[in-house]
Amino acid sequence: MYDIRGLNEECGVFGIFNHPQASELTYIALHSLQHRGQEGAGIVCSNGEFLFGARGMGLLTEALSKEQMMSLDTFPHAIGHVRYATTGGSELSNVQPFLFKSHKGDLGLAHNGNLVNALSIREALEDDGAIFQTSSDSEVLAHLIRKNKSPDKKQRIKTALRQLKGAFAFVILDEDSLTIALDDHGVRPLMLGMVDDAYCVASETCAFTAIGADYIRDIEPGELITLNEQGIEFDHYTDVSKPNLCSMEYIYFARADSEFRSTSTYTIRKSLGQQLAREMDIDADIVIGVPDSSLAAAKGFSEASGVPQEQGLIKNRYVGRTFISKGQEARERAVRMKLSPVRDVVEGKRVIVIDDSIVRGTTSRFIVKALKKAGAKEVHMGVSSPPLKNPCFYGIDVSTHAEIIASAKSTEEIRDEIGADSLTYLSVDAMHDVYYSYGSKGQCDACFTGNYPIEIIDRLLPQEKDLKTKGV
Repeated sequence: MYDIRGLNEECGVFGIFNHPQASELTYIALHSLQHRGQEGAGIVCSNGEFLFGARGMGLLTEALSKEQMMSLDTFPHAIGHVRYATTGGSELSNVQPFLFKSHKGDLGLAHNGNLVNALSIREALEDDGAIFQTSSDSEVLAHLIRKNKSPDKKQRIKTALRQLKGAFAFVILDEDSLTIALDDHGVRPLMLGMVDDAYCVASETCAFTAIGADYIRDIEPGELITLNEQGIEFDHYTDVSKPNLCSMEYIYFARADSEFRSTSTYTIRKSLGQQLAREMDIDADIVIGVPDSSLAAAKGFSEASGVPQEQGLIKNRYVGRTFISKGQEARERAVRMKLSPVRDVVEGKRVIVIDDSIVRGTTSRFIVKALKKAGAKEVHMGVSSPPLKNPCFYGIDVSTHAEIIASAKSTEEIRDEIGADSLTYLSVDAMHDVYYSYGSKGQCDACFTGNYPIEIIDRLLPQEKDLKTKGV
């Protein structure tokens, strides 16, 4: 099955400790993180003595019933997860948070990201007698924690985390504590907040807004935070930290009202559009954004260029995420269901269309064709990110060059294929200039440049063998 957008979110995690409405707040927070995963959702709670969980397939409202939520109502500690499958199949056994039972105690675990050495670890653990219940890469951490013989809980977790390579934001719940960990490159986002004197953690700050929590700060690469009845303890499981937050979080994945280092992605996307306007020397009558994630970039482009912004494309918000059968004609039919041009706005005009990225080119091709059919004299495509050329192994569902049009075609060839009068991408340098101007300490740009900050191990595909040497 294929998604017409071609670029799918990773997952969303949330955790809260010592709040009387923990499960209810977790549900609300997950609802605000729904854009990060629509295949399944779950919540695991603790009452201080044991853990209990509920999970299901589909959107949050489908995955968790009213009866299930009522059964979690009295638990003061909770973690939650919304899932889009990047590793492991789309089935209930892979829906998180996972809940493990053993004589050492219960353990709940939720993960956003991808582990690039999970297969090697899994095989070693299986050879040593471990039995896995899922096909998810996330399960290896639970086995590593339980396998460790140290009497110190935190030390067991630290030792396990040091064996992992890849992108991960973990929330780990046991009977009396909540542990939060971010990989030493900080590829996936993770934020610390507080509501009613209870600490909470989320993939995006929009979850804090939804539950009335205050956003404290971003969690740092390699950081390990423990919440328990004594309060909060800040630590690191590794001394090595190389900030490389995923560039696509800024450009597309995160909600526009979410913040990174106290700056909203809306503001950053506007600045990306302004930079694109400085690099795109095109005369036009109007500029329009592809709804929804490109509207801020289109506004920034308009402000910097002086070209008036109009709403030339309307999105059908009742279609949702449309998964369709393989085939170009079927994909184009699905795009038509989602996007429609406004003839009165574009007819007789030279139009600049701003999109955040081009993956396969299906959506761009349809947009150009539809606008010209609606009477646009010229259609110029502007992309507020560099050409996406390389697969991601850190939690985005684009895993081969074959899925990416820019991996094999030049900008001119893509322009011809989508039928635009011109095509301009934002440069890599300009993108980084925007991020640094808002205090970002470093970004992963591997999907644009091929410079992978973390060595690819088990996720290596035959056609990607040359990438292994690019890891550090």
